[in-house]
Amino acid sequence: MTGSRLVAVGHFQPARVVPNSELESMVDTNDEWIQRRVGIRERRWAGPDETVDVMATKAAQDVLAKAGVEAAEVDMVIVATCSALDRSPNMASRVALALGMTNHPATLDINTACSGFPHAVAIAQHAIGAGAARTALVIGAEKLSDVTDYTDRTTCVLTADGAGAFLLTADPDEHISPVLWGCVPEMGDAVRIERAEGDKFAQNGRAVFRWTTYELPQIARDVLDRAKVAPENLAAIVLHQANLRIIEPLARQIGAVNARVATDVVESGNTSAASIPLALSKMLEKEPLPSGAPILLFAFGGGLAYAGQVVLAP
Repeated sequence: MTGSRLVAVGHFQPARVVPNSELESMVDTNDEWIQRRVGIRERRWAGPDETVDVMATKAAQDVLAKAGVEAAEVDMVIVATCSALDRSPNMASRVALALGMTNHPATLDINTACSGFPHAVAIAQHAIGAGAARTALVIGAEKLSDVTDYTDRTTCVLTADGAGAFLLTADPDEHISPVLWGCVPEMGDAVRIERAEGDKFAQNGRAVFRWTTYELPQIARDVLDRAKVAPENLAAIVLHQANLRIIEPLARQIGAVNARVATDVVESGNTSAASIPLALSKMLEKEPLPSGAPILLFAFGGGLAYAGQVVLAP
């Protein structure tokens, strides 16, 4: 079996910054309440022409430029998203078209909501390991502003838009740990976007918060056990950027005393499947990690699906 290596990380965010104060004129809320409950100070909203595939393409262009790799060298494109309004052609094939990829790459979308990105990383890793691909673009892209209920004060303060991307390539050694993934079917409706509710994002925030409080630390430790990485050796932790009150305690709970913890939710909001690569890309741009440093990725969301792995820094 061939190993996989993370070559580079990229991202794209729309230009429009929406501070909490702007939401005060739309719904009964205020900056103090939002920051106290979820830690968000501002978020980005995409314009009419900044669709899921457009943002995914821009993130792909960023990661390819950072890696110094031509689009024609990529033979697999995976887009994780739950907010694409069009069903077919899928977002991945639209990205391939926009990038001018004439080499007939494999293109697929996956939807496990907010946990989509680590699921997609694992699928690309498995394809590379099986010899079905050598170089893969793995993208998380969301336009949650299209599926937000702006009358619901508990959810409209969370959602945001953006995209992030990994470039993975085959390597003689394995730089990505085995994935730990699963779901809690009995909590499947805790996070949802359903036709019966107008195709708008809704959630039982208390149920999700309780689950993350009681279950997430042990699952994160299980990911590290599978990766054979001690918590104190982690260089960084990048969780799905859902709520600062979930993110900040985790490093302490699992004993990751030396890890940098991504808290991009403060300035980017909740971008669902885009949040992990977006947060990691911005973290590495501010202060790179040593090559080969272990990074814990973990996400959870609708389904209630979850997935995580340890990747080594590029």
